[in-house]
Amino acid sequence: MSLVETHSLIETLKLVAFDLGPDPSLLLDDKARLITANEAAETLFGQGLAHLARSGLKEALPKGSPLLTLVARCTARSGLIRERGVEVDLFGHAPFVADAAVVKLGPDALLLTLAPSHATPATERAAEGLQSVAGLGRMLAHEIKNPLAGIRGAAQLLKTGLSAADMPLAELIVDETERIRRLVDRMEAFAQGAAPARAPVNIHRVLDRVRALTANGVADGIPIRESYDPSLPPAFAEEDQLIQIFLNLLKNAAEAAHARGDGRGEITIATAFRHGARARSETGIPVQAAPLEIKVIDNGPGVPAAIRDHLFEPFVTTKDHGTGLGLALVAKLVAAHDGQVDFDSRPGRTEFRVMLPIAPQRILEGAI
Repeated sequence: MSLVETHSLIETLKLVAFDLGPDPSLLLDDKARLITANEAAETLFGQGLAHLARSGLKEALPKGSPLLTLVARCTARSGLIRERGVEVDLFGHAPFVADAAVVKLGPDALLLTLAPSHATPATERAAEGLQSVAGLGRMLAHEIKNPLAGIRGAAQLLKTGLSAADMPLAELIVDETERIRRLVDRMEAFAQGAAPARAPVNIHRVLDRVRALTANGVADGIPIRESYDPSLPPAFAEEDQLIQIFLNLLKNAAEAAHARGDGRGEITIATAFRHGARARSETGIPVQAAPLEIKVIDNGPGVPAAIRDHLFEPFVTTKDHGTGLGLALVAKLVAAHDGQVDFDSRPGRTEFRVMLPIAPQRILEGAI
């Protein structure tokens, strides 16, 4: 192969690598106008890219955007500039956080790459909090359960010899010890450090089961609508843990829908495939793609602004009798599956989004 042919092949491979890269990438001119974008960027930003080609980043981004600052820094100096946790707000797309990299390609071009992170400051803090909860759960579970069983048994024995007037007190002891036992069980769930036993799972089968469980319980009287993508590949997960994740989310959505108090509450469960979506492990290290998106949406009053930044942390709750462990457990289980969970909330609409990886092809082929 001649030098010319070799050079041509290298340039072709570069173009292929750019177009098929998993992270959205934009090639910009010296005015920060779009020259071209790869497939992941086209999927993420859609028709908004046409505006970027005409006007440039300065007009597309809000004033003071950290992404504009990053591009300006790269324009002023040569070399690669990286920054973690940059907020991206383009073309009316819901703002998201990404790790951004900008590099100068000669005097007239810049390459901007965004690696979206579905982690939020809240979920990152939740991961830290869960470590302490896990240790606490391991320590307390054994020490509390044994004496608790003794107290409950003694109260039940006392009931046999009590007068009718004293019976409510004994029943209160039994009920409260049972409530504490349930709380300890949930604490103990945080202490389980073993990785989930993952296999291909039909996510719609899981959601149908969860829907049936909640429709006959906490969601009784609340319409649950579906918006499923029937072509989704299997998730790579432990089915029982997925059921736990979505039971908690559906339960919260049902309680929010009931909280409207006008009989017009409703829930929507939606699934989709998001090409190029990625998640991060609990340590923040980039992991495999997590393109399966499951949304649980309710039209309740929304999450109070005061707790939004702490919603996935242990013991944070708006309920009078809540433990504040439901969403913390959801965050832990999703992270254990190399997925991510986040939410968006305003009065009249709260949306929880879970991103999960798909089953690897080698696993699917082995199951046939």
